[in-house]
Amino acid sequence: MKITLAKTAGFCFGVNRAVNMVYELLEKGEKVCTLGPIIHNPQLVEELKEKGVRIVESPDEVKDGEILVIRSHGVGLGVINKANELNTKIADATCPFVSKIHKIVNENSKAGYVTIIAGDRFHQEVKGIIGHCEGEYHVVSGTEELEKLLENQENFGEKPLILVSQTTFNAKIWENTQKNLKKVCTNAEIFDTICNATSMRQNEAEELSKQNDAIIVIGGRHSSNTAKLFDVCKANCPRTYHVETAAELSEVDLTGVGSVGVVAGASTPAGIIKEVIKTMSENLQPVEEQMEVKESVQKSFEEMTDEEAFEASLSSLTGDQKVCGTVIAVNPTEITVDIGRGVTGYVSAAEYSSNPDAKLMDEVKVDDKLNLIIMKINDQEGTAMLSKRRYDAIAGWDNIVAAKDSGEIVTGFVKEIIKGGVVAYSNNVRVFIPASQATASRNDSLEDLKGKEVSFRIIEIGRGRRAVGSIRSVLREQKKAAEDKIWESIAVGDRFTGTVKSLTSYGAFVDIGGVDGMVHVSELSWQRIKNPSEVVLVGDTVEVYVKAIDPEKRKISLGYKKEEDNPWVIFQNNYNVDDVVKVTIVSMTTYGAFARIIPGIDGLIHISQIANKHVAKPQDELTVGQEVEVKITAIDFEKKRVSLSIRALLEPEVKEEEPAADAADEVVYEATEDNAPAVEEAPSEETAE
Repeated sequence: MKITLAKTAGFCFGVNRAVNMVYELLEKGEKVCTLGPIIHNPQLVEELKEKGVRIVESPDEVKDGEILVIRSHGVGLGVINKANELNTKIADATCPFVSKIHKIVNENSKAGYVTIIAGDRFHQEVKGIIGHCEGEYHVVSGTEELEKLLENQENFGEKPLILVSQTTFNAKIWENTQKNLKKVCTNAEIFDTICNATSMRQNEAEELSKQNDAIIVIGGRHSSNTAKLFDVCKANCPRTYHVETAAELSEVDLTGVGSVGVVAGASTPAGIIKEVIKTMSENLQPVEEQMEVKESVQKSFEEMTDEEAFEASLSSLTGDQKVCGTVIAVNPTEITVDIGRGVTGYVSAAEYSSNPDAKLMDEVKVDDKLNLIIMKINDQEGTAMLSKRRYDAIAGWDNIVAAKDSGEIVTGFVKEIIKGGVVAYSNNVRVFIPASQATASRNDSLEDLKGKEVSFRIIEIGRGRRAVGSIRSVLREQKKAAEDKIWESIAVGDRFTGTVKSLTSYGAFVDIGGVDGMVHVSELSWQRIKNPSEVVLVGDTVEVYVKAIDPEKRKISLGYKKEEDNPWVIFQNNYNVDDVVKVTIVSMTTYGAFARIIPGIDGLIHISQIANKHVAKPQDELTVGQEVEVKITAIDFEKKRVSLSIRALLEPEVKEEEPAADAADEVVYEATEDNAPAVEEAPSEETAE
């Protein structure tokens, strides 16, 4: 028994594009849901479900973070508007041929035309077409329904009409529908919107059904395309069987069959077709693919029909040919363009730019013009796969070579870190930058460059379009230019916003725009600190001012602490003699206790001012960390000293009369109390605190 597989079996362009779009989104780590099953094939739908793809019935069901894929059948304007209202991300996989119908019915219905749609009114594609009609419309499944429509509508033949069809509509029925409409409505405008691939698939199925004893139709039970193939074949070959998978072949009786033709719907994956063929051929003869016979007739364009001229124009488009396309649609994964001659082109995100972070929706808009390279032409479907990235690379290489000769600086982005350096792309041309030429110093991390835009020079051109660049040479030149500019005008007192580059035990080095200056540790804070890291860290943005300049040694001393933060300024503005304040004991001496008034200002509570009685040592009455209330008794801003008293806030102690023998002690107490020289004074360094 001979098995012949239809050449057109399997995914059509639109279905293949929709499925690939879902897989591409999954590969990028996106969360995906589809508006209805992406394809009328339960096996593939189940596979996608296992990969996390959800099926939803409306945009309301889309969860945060998910991308909604519109399947190839397309949807009405209402659905798109609803998704936009909800700020839902959309990846539109509507078949280009379906999108064309949407445009036709929308434009004509707005102009007042009545729309007649030949197709299955319950099919999602037809529902989507209806959703683009702005006025009166009717759906007919064939000539009988059309005749009833024409009979029931008064003066229907006088109205402006358009006729379109579902892309997968039966070609024979479509032909008869057109003829019948023309008889009654001579002014009707007819758009032949059956997909070329669908028409070819049905024609081939018809031929195979006439040539073979039996036909196996492979496809989903709910696939309109597959159902029509079954009807076409059944009309010529009674032994026509419909199967979804190879497992169903066990129920097919091929007894006495000498030849079998195999056709498959547009939603049938190649893997299922192969499995069916393999199962059938295990005990049969090898498969012979149906070869299409074409007549080669040379004609001038003047002699050709419109259809022949269109085919010829397609054949003149070849791979690597440069074209200019007009953007007609954009989604997150693909750009749709019109390149003329009735050809619709597609530019995937990977072929748009070498930059993986490029956002198609942000960078491209409808009606933009793009220079492109043709990668692949599908003559049957009038489509082309295109590349902007490759076009830019061809044009960009000339710029790279010219930049090497002129020493011109070029820009690009770092795509990856590899052994020995980084790879950058400039105008989609790959440029290798060695590690020794990638950063300002060898200690800098290469990883920090990934995904960033950089400037570099081309230092070498090799064979096979190999280019080598240097970021370091540009950085050094920029650094020197920045230094020269600063040294031309810098003056003491100038203020800068800088970045902390490094820390040492004695200070912090700050980049003030190409020149590094040092902030001494004593200039970082009004309070005593042990290490600069107590105030600033590497990478911090700081406000500094120039304290001193050494032009010969090209050294700059910077100040960081501000006068308004000076604790003595704050103290002077907020405190006065006789103020009562709460303080914290911070240290003890033999002559008294030091107490923190505000950060940076400590005052002395003399031992004679701790209590209203004799105190032998401060520790007898106070402890470090204790909070007490004191009175400010004196302030010396010149010597930066503050005197405090607890005693001034206490009631005088009432004592009983003592024997005369104790009079000497009373004299000593009074002397200590009233005469400062009788008390040990604090060293100037400590009281200056």
